[in-house]
Amino acid sequence: MRRVLILRPEPGAGRTAQAVARLGLEAVVHPLFAPQALEWTAPLAADFDALLMTSAHAARLAGPALTAYRKLPAYAVGSATAAALRAQGFDRVVAGDGDASAIAARIVTDGHRAVLHLAGTTVAPMEAGPLHVTRIAVYSMASLLPDPALLRDAVPGTVLLVHSPRAGERLAAQVPMAARAGLHIVAISPAALAACGTGWASGTSPDQPRDDDMLALARGLCE
Repeated sequence: MRRVLILRPEPGAGRTAQAVARLGLEAVVHPLFAPQALEWTAPLAADFDALLMTSAHAARLAGPALTAYRKLPAYAVGSATAAALRAQGFDRVVAGDGDASAIAARIVTDGHRAVLHLAGTTVAPMEAGPLHVTRIAVYSMASLLPDPALLRDAVPGTVLLVHSPRAGERLAAQVPMAARAGLHIVAISPAALAACGTGWASGTSPDQPRDDDMLALARGLCE
């Protein structure tokens, strides 16, 4: 059975592991980061036309202040983020397909302009067009200590799923060049793939930054 290493934080890592198992592959979880809530000052909801979330972590970790924006139409970058928003009591949620620029374009199409974007300390590039976006960090990703088990579990033929450029950088720092030749990288974006560096058996990324598309590539490598 081909092994797939999942490096994203929980709870997303668990969801990905379940999906990997459904494909008949062995899933091994090694998170490189853990999300941590940040203190933040909530601006007036009346100053905004819409709420934007590009991470489910933001919905889970924003805290009680998030309730002030429940009357705003909420836009989520993907289905997991949309589910996290609904779990926080939002009932007007539009879910995108995982692309931040695409959900921003949808907000424009729906006639909104002033947008509150609650996010992490680092965000993926987004084409905002005519939107006036106020971005506030409500969580950060704390690096976990290197786990020697990662190298032990990364046997030749293993596929490693890399969900962000920062994860790619951390992976490159932890896996020496000599250990890379038998390992395959599936990254969520070209930027995440580039951050992994060189020397891997193969490296690829999907056309759209979606978990399902990453898993399709991983399954192809395992066939």
